[in-house]
Amino acid sequence: MKTLAKLPVTIVTGFLGSGKTTLLRHMLDNAQGRRIAVIVNEFGELGIDGEILKQCSIGCTEEEANGRVYELANGCLCCTVQEEFFPVMRELVARRGDLDHILIETSGLALPKPLVQAFQWPEIRSACTVDAVITVVDSPAVAAGTFAAFPDQVDAQRKLDPNLDHESPLHELFADQLASADLVILNKTDLINPEDLARVRLEVAEELPPAVKIIEASSGRLPLDVLIGLGAGSEEHIDGRHSHHDHHHEGEDDDHDHDAFDSISIDLPQADEALLLDALTQLVVQHGILRVKGFAAIPNKPMRLLIQGVGTRFDKHFDRAWGADEARITRLVLIGQDLDAAGLEAQLRAALSV
Repeated sequence: MKTLAKLPVTIVTGFLGSGKTTLLRHMLDNAQGRRIAVIVNEFGELGIDGEILKQCSIGCTEEEANGRVYELANGCLCCTVQEEFFPVMRELVARRGDLDHILIETSGLALPKPLVQAFQWPEIRSACTVDAVITVVDSPAVAAGTFAAFPDQVDAQRKLDPNLDHESPLHELFADQLASADLVILNKTDLINPEDLARVRLEVAEELPPAVKIIEASSGRLPLDVLIGLGAGSEEHIDGRHSHHDHHHEGEDDDHDHDAFDSISIDLPQADEALLLDALTQLVVQHGILRVKGFAAIPNKPMRLLIQGVGTRFDKHFDRAWGADEARITRLVLIGQDLDAAGLEAQLRAALSV
């Protein structure tokens, strides 16, 4: 009986809005016949990233695509790995003769090291290997000293006292994502000048082992051969990679770093596009919201408006037509720290007069 080779796995990590989903879409659209399974770790109650990825033309029917996209919706992978990740991987391992590669997109709030360590488990280790951990960096946000488009007042505080950097859970998370990387992509280079990009490259390099390569990209558009087939075997050396999170588990009473983050979902009726974006911008500025993602129903428009925002920077496009029996409502996920769900919804409704 022929022994199957280990199934290679690429883990794509990166901070909120860095471009992970765009990178995965690009990889799937350029799969060149490779049979790829996708696991999406969605932070929040809406399967937005999963829906986006299912629309990729990956050479299979919609039914088959639904069977290849696994959404883990109960928080970050490092919290739920034993409850959800293992059964998903066990199912994929059982099908590994039909697969060429697995892609895992972590939540923007996930710590990659515990996920890589899960590949040391005997049942997974015998069948899979981590081909590479790819960390996607939002270059303009790092250049601004915010990592994920922090509100201006937080950035000002950071610049006044550089010693605060490592006291910020966001900076620690950014550093930990780099510490686990086998390849770093400086993304959105079209939105940053050469001098700032050079500074970002130096800042990122300080957090990396010398052997880790740094490459640049715009919208994650890179040749697939650059992204897969690295053969890093990350599970073999991940224990030697230092991360800030290592210290948070030394005592039993340590709090999980991610407790500082909230993810809330809000349902609204149809809304004027300009009013909605203005209202969301005001919420970001006033409440320090890190990430906005969701779908909006625009009056008299037959298609759904996809909205993804990092700080006050919003990307939007009409992604698909509304279904005949589908409720035309606006559904949003807001991610930030110490968010008041009821207050934010009330403010949005007042701004939209709904």
